[in-house]
Amino acid sequence: VQLQASGGGLVQAGGSLRLSCAASGRTFSNYAMGWFRQAPGKAREFVAAISWSGGNTYYADSVEGRFTISRDNAENTVYLQMVSLKPEDTAVYYCAADRNIMTIRWFKAPASMDYWGKGTLVTVSS
Repeated sequence: VQLQASGGGLVQAGGSLRLSCAASGRTFSNYAMGWFRQAPGKAREFVAAISWSGGNTYYADSVEGRFTISRDNAENTVYLQMVSLKPEDTAVYYCAADRNIMTIRWFKAPASMDYWGKGTLVTVSS
């Protein structure tokens, strides 16, 4: 699976952005999908995950209630809608695919994911 994230940019605190991750290659609907982020000088962290059907979702506590993950299997795309953005949300955001949603949810290290996309930078100004 090849993944390409897009939609990042500069936004003021309180604003919104929607990230997209387009997939190609192997059957997209076979994979759970996740969003992760990495701020400067910090480790990559889990943000959100969605099952292959879209029926199950998980969020990090820091984004619960502000971010929404969704997917469109017909379009081979997963989305991350972000509202009420805060300066601490500033990071490079990555999408990833894995057959096991719990591998995404209990993320340990980048090597544990089946596939990664290149990141997209989100900058939230105060």
